[in-house]
Amino acid sequence: MAYNLKEEGEVKEYLDNLGTEYRFGCFSEKNPEVCHLLGDFLEAIKKDFDKASKVYKSNCDDYNYGKSCLKFGHYSFLAKGKASTKSDPVQALKYYEKGCDLKVSESCLNSGLLLISKNRPSTMERDVPRSLEYLSKSCDLDNALGCYYLSGMYISGVKKTEDVTENDYIIPKNMEKAFVLAQKACNLGNMYACANVSQMYAKGDGTAKDETLSAKYKNMALEMQEELKRQQTLQFQQGL
Repeated sequence: MAYNLKEEGEVKEYLDNLGTEYRFGCFSEKNPEVCHLLGDFLEAIKKDFDKASKVYKSNCDDYNYGKSCLKFGHYSFLAKGKASTKSDPVQALKYYEKGCDLKVSESCLNSGLLLISKNRPSTMERDVPRSLEYLSKSCDLDNALGCYYLSGMYISGVKKTEDVTENDYIIPKNMEKAFVLAQKACNLGNMYACANVSQMYAKGDGTAKDETLSAKYKNMALEMQEELKRQQTLQFQQGL
């Protein structure tokens, strides 16, 4: 059946039918991909965050669907849905870690960042080696932010304790590694990494000094910045 999506009544019928199809595919056919779509439907269309949260959790626990583990991790961290009355970073980390094990790059990224976040709860220990492991996994899975943050760890180094003043590092500075990671992040579309690569070429940090390549990566960063501005303008206009 063809729907006229300009007619409010037909849009409602279309969405109701879509929800019915997702429920059948999830609960009757037990299809984890459709269960995740049901969670997205409940979240984005119905705005029923409590039910969406339950669907994501069940789909992660019962069917090991990585994207649902990531979503329930978000719900736990943000206290979204009635099931989460307050932020639970420890539970969020548990689901992020499972999502990472299931090859979801953003779950690896969030696991790595949460383990070294200054805003983590007192019940969660700072764990730089595990953070490094998860960020490395996210980068290996071509997550641009994972590569960028990992590069930053090697640019500045990571001290053994957060309040230490002397140069006592658990991860020493390594500009050669930082350069390789920043270059990968840039090629994956991270404009800040492109700017860092430009600076590294300009100064000869971690790579041979090369003014031509420095200019090339600077232009790449500026082009990405302009594209981001165009997207933000378009989104603003669409919202009017």
